[in-house]
Amino acid sequence: MESLVSVLSSLTLSEFITQFKMTKEGLVSMTTQKTFEPAEVEILHFYRFEGESNPSDNAILYAIETNDGEKGTIVDAYGMYNDVLVTSFMKLVDKIHK
Repeated sequence: MESLVSVLSSLTLSEFITQFKMTKEGLVSMTTQKTFEPAEVEILHFYRFEGESNPSDNAILYAIETNDGEKGTIVDAYGMYNDVLVTSFMKLVDKIHK
């Protein structure tokens, strides 16, 4: 299995350049400062990572494209350490691919 860092590097080479962050208002591009709602986002792929020695090292990486063509990523923990804002937002996204 590939590491989170290697997958992030590969996605960056594939033009997933923007880093996104989650706020109460929605998904925010760290590049353009635009805020997106779930209907304006498509999850093109997601990757799950499990820590070998520590279950709290579980993470999920989302490869995202917005309705205006911006591509980027956001990382969240999954399980009991997840970010409630990220998890709630992603559950509302209709367009999810694997």
